[in-house]
Amino acid sequence: MAETQSIKAYGIARSTVKGTPLSEDELRKTDAYMRASLYLCLGMLYLRENPLLREPLRVNHLKARLLGHWGSDAGQLFTYIHFNRLIKKYDLDAIFVSGPGHGAPAVLSQAYLEGTYSEVYPDITEDVQGLQRFFKQFSFPGGIGSHATPETPGSLHEGGELGYSISHAFGSVFDHPNLITVCMVGDGEAETGPLATSWHSTKFLNPITDGAVIPVLHLNGYKINNPTVLARISHKELENLFLGYGWTPYFVEGSDLPTMHQAMAATLEHCVLEIRKYQQQARSTGKPFRPRWPMIVLRSPKGWTAPRQVDGHYLEGFWRAHQIPLADVATNPEHLLLLENWMKDYRPDLLFDKNGRLIPELQELPPKGLKRMSANPIANGGLIRKPLHIPDFRKYALTVTDPGADDGLSMNNMAIWMRDVISDNLDNFRLFGPDETESNKLGEVYKAGKKVWMGDFFDEDEDGGNLAFGGRVMEILSEHTVEGWLEGYVLSGRHGVLNSYEPFIHIIDSMVNQHCKWIEKCLEVEWRAKVSSLNILLTATVWRQDHNGFTHQDPGFLDVVANKSPEVVRIYLPPDGNSLLSVMDHCLKSVNYVNVIVADKQNHLQFMDMDEAIAHCTKGVGIWEWASTDNDQEPDVVMASCGDVSTAEALAATALLREFLPEVKVRFVNVVDLFKLIAHEDHPHGLTDKEYTAIFTDDKPIIFNFHSYPWLVHRLTYKRPGSQNIHVRGYKEKGNIDTPLELAIRNQTDRFSLAMDAIDRMPKLHNKGSGTRERLRNLQIKAEAEAFENGIDPEAIRNWKWPYGKGPTAGAGVASAVTHLFSGSSGGQKEFATSE
Repeated sequence: MAETQSIKAYGIARSTVKGTPLSEDELRKTDAYMRASLYLCLGMLYLRENPLLREPLRVNHLKARLLGHWGSDAGQLFTYIHFNRLIKKYDLDAIFVSGPGHGAPAVLSQAYLEGTYSEVYPDITEDVQGLQRFFKQFSFPGGIGSHATPETPGSLHEGGELGYSISHAFGSVFDHPNLITVCMVGDGEAETGPLATSWHSTKFLNPITDGAVIPVLHLNGYKINNPTVLARISHKELENLFLGYGWTPYFVEGSDLPTMHQAMAATLEHCVLEIRKYQQQARSTGKPFRPRWPMIVLRSPKGWTAPRQVDGHYLEGFWRAHQIPLADVATNPEHLLLLENWMKDYRPDLLFDKNGRLIPELQELPPKGLKRMSANPIANGGLIRKPLHIPDFRKYALTVTDPGADDGLSMNNMAIWMRDVISDNLDNFRLFGPDETESNKLGEVYKAGKKVWMGDFFDEDEDGGNLAFGGRVMEILSEHTVEGWLEGYVLSGRHGVLNSYEPFIHIIDSMVNQHCKWIEKCLEVEWRAKVSSLNILLTATVWRQDHNGFTHQDPGFLDVVANKSPEVVRIYLPPDGNSLLSVMDHCLKSVNYVNVIVADKQNHLQFMDMDEAIAHCTKGVGIWEWASTDNDQEPDVVMASCGDVSTAEALAATALLREFLPEVKVRFVNVVDLFKLIAHEDHPHGLTDKEYTAIFTDDKPIIFNFHSYPWLVHRLTYKRPGSQNIHVRGYKEKGNIDTPLELAIRNQTDRFSLAMDAIDRMPKLHNKGSGTRERLRNLQIKAEAEAFENGIDPEAIRNWKWPYGKGPTAGAGVASAVTHLFSGSSGGQKEFATSE
């Protein structure tokens, strides 16, 4: 029984840190400021007119639809107000992250009372009329949402989806050594996997180069209709949980406002001084270490300061306070009167002057200017964003003399360039990823900045561990956490790239969704400055997962991104190393986009020298004349590709057609910028119909070999002229422990399937080409048998090169490896495997 009482939210304050730092006058003003804030929160939920209740509250003063959330507001603004005192006392640089879902009234009230809201929205004035407009716009058509949306001054975390507040907060303080981010964590949010893992972010925080985060776990006890897990475990278990995470937890628990004010003031001040002590120790000695950073567990009633009971049912301190606390005020006169008396209990008549402005003695409480958390430019990161110093990517070009003649290490080579990007931007750029930087062939970057590691070091780490206190690579095996770090990092004014295996990027689908929505909405908010793009590099792609199998074969992230607003998303599939460099350079210089770049990490054929790659990437889509035989005439078939492996197979199919059906005129098209396929009126990158037809034709069969699911290309091109002629081959959810060719055959993206498909689709051939088609099918069967027997694709497949050089007649008389296969006897597997 005693243990149960100890985890209840009621009573005189119980706190780890003792003290009464507030004078009587400070306590009185702090409590008055909190009452003003609470009054604004209720006003946003309920009122359309009569904002200061200077006449009796009537139904016509209410909004027709009551929308919004009350439950977490008091605890959030309670924390915010107390931290304001410390900003002034210690001249702190701070921002506030509101993690609880729909907790916007708490931070909106602060932005309004601090004057920031009226500065960025001049029509929302600090008077009765402005307050009326401020109330009306909340959760109202044409107004603002109930999260801390981009329209909210001081916000860089919307909280529309729970779980990312701490990772965003840490992202904001990396390389901001003087910043403290106060992060409210809802106890419902704390039940999510992403949030649970993100407590480990302290293991990557360097007290010399980085700022600090003060998480405030807000235990108000309930979610929408259920208790929260962390609010119902013993005090000792909760303490041990955070000690185990590596934090020092400080508790502030209770409901009695005078004692709670003193406890919170003392506790937050203790945390700030502890942070400064750790930072001073590390910075004065030049020796970084991992402190047990302070965090706060704030236990207060849900819907704090609401009526405790209504009609015999609990309200304050129970789940009924989660959303609109009195939902039937428009139809229940007794509840309407109850609401009026409740709001008047905050004494708006004493808090606001006759013009509706906060009284002068309360206006003096919050910080001024850019010290206000609602006005801090870090939360509007584009204001402080500095362009990267980017080395000329052209100097890192791979040498390409003839297209498709040589393999090259596209990703390894790009890593050399990225190494120098990091070296030139040591306080402004980081590479993020879930334990895959080395695997993704990006290990060269460690020469500029190793992996951040604040944990213990073993002797073995000297042998290729690449760990350092002051690194520039951020790795933890949690896609959620690294994505959240990157989002917080770019939203607070810096630059970065996340690299990940393609099949597991789906883990952060919804996070990327939310970020896309954030930056799209920012485009509508005039005072929001543009931030660096969120760059996601996908590698270890679907077509090279022969050793991992079916579980690792999923290129569907592109479908997720393609569904987002065309104003904010871009997808690039560079086919070789030089185009990868060009694309990456472009993405790092861009703003307000989510850029997705898909490029495999293995050796691949190289097709373009640097000048050709730049031209091709600039266009985004183009005809490769050296691979085409139409020679500016009407083609019989268009062979198109998008993606590195897909391009190589499409080229091999083209070579087969060229060798065995030389009279067939093939036009070869490659797509780098996927959104070139969309109609121009639907996407700013889309080709006009005239441009599209000039490349793809509107009356010829198009065999399109695509990196991802084929249905996406059909979606993008559904209203193009001749769209009925597009036959897309891509991943169709068929896979196993397959060799690359086997996997391609399963999904009909291999050279043989493509060539046969072209034969089937060309009206010109009519009944011709059947013999060639039969030979291609036989070859395909042989290749499958070879792979199944020996566990590796035939050498003729693995080491295939483009046999025709740069021109339509180049390479004439040069037989391909396939010709040797046809000229053999019955052709056993051994002969097939060793033929050149």
